[in-house]
Amino acid sequence: MLIQAPHSWNVTPEEGIEIQSQLRHQVMLEDQLILLRSVAGIDVGFESDGTITRAAVVVLSFPELIVQEKMLARRPTTFPYVPGLLSFREVPAVLDAFTKVTGLPDLLLCDGQGIAHPRRFGIASHLGLIMDIPSIGVAKSRLVGQHMPVGEIRSARQPLMDGEEIIGNVVRTRSNVKPVYVSPGHRVSVETAVEVVLRCTLDYRLPEPIRQAHHLASE
Repeated sequence: MLIQAPHSWNVTPEEGIEIQSQLRHQVMLEDQLILLRSVAGIDVGFESDGTITRAAVVVLSFPELIVQEKMLARRPTTFPYVPGLLSFREVPAVLDAFTKVTGLPDLLLCDGQGIAHPRRFGIASHLGLIMDIPSIGVAKSRLVGQHMPVGEIRSARQPLMDGEEIIGNVVRTRSNVKPVYVSPGHRVSVETAVEVVLRCTLDYRLPEPIRQAHHLASE
């Protein structure tokens, strides 16, 4: 499957910010998960001192969470590391990996932010919009926003707030383990993002699709 982005990846950081500011208005935060049968976990690593981007896509059945496909793609890294602009560094290789996937998954789970981002356009929003697939960001650390303390029991959560705006939730996916930062990327609501992430999480901190992708990306 060949997926074309609506813009060039050969841009400066300033141009990347402008692209995010323009595309953010196309992000939809209403649920469009009509039938959820497969979930793709996405993670990215780097090789050769960061000069090679290594993207992993692992597709699992839902709700069984059985691995159906594993795809890996490598390509030269062409964009610098700039917080808030990681999609310009990582998504081109992710799209390469998706060219090897036999069919479109029903949902994308990305290791990174969705709308919990200064311009409300993290990697999950960027990738979901390009592919026109519902997407959710699951990040291990906070990029923007504030929240109250989260309870220690699995499924405890607190809204992640940026001023008066709810941009996601801080969710305890495993009791007495650090929470993750869950935010919708595209075509998913804030509430549904949390429920789906919890249903995709088994015995570890990370949802199983992302955990599988992380192992593949970092081998």
